[in-house]
Amino acid sequence: MVDVKIIKEWLDKAEEDYLFAMSNLTEKNNFYAYICFHFHQSAEKYLKAYIIANELEFKRIHDLIELLRICNEKDSDFSILKEECEFLNPFYIDTRYPVHWGINYDEDITIKAKEKVENIKGFIKEKVRDWL
Repeated sequence: MVDVKIIKEWLDKAEEDYLFAMSNLTEKNNFYAYICFHFHQSAEKYLKAYIIANELEFKRIHDLIELLRICNEKDSDFSILKEECEFLNPFYIDTRYPVHWGINYDEDITIKAKEKVENIKGFIKEKVRDWL
């Protein structure tokens, strides 16, 4: 039996990452790479909340594509989030480590990341509402 408290903890952490990113975006402090990272983290935690709620295979990974695949095994509706996960997925590595390829995150990319995570957030909150 799934512990609803654990699902809520994952959703709360996802919301914290989202709100942290939003706060920085709103303040226009130009930390776009870090904001995108936190949008990625929010999406990751929302996906993991669904995985936990449905007692699916939990992996300690950051790959949104793989997490989406796990969710999709339970509910094929998740396939509509493919574009969102593909867009957000690079923000984990690209924003955390020195890279030797040119990356330049700007406000436009960051706003697009915000929109993608909001799609994931809304979709998953609807899917797990029965547990809350």
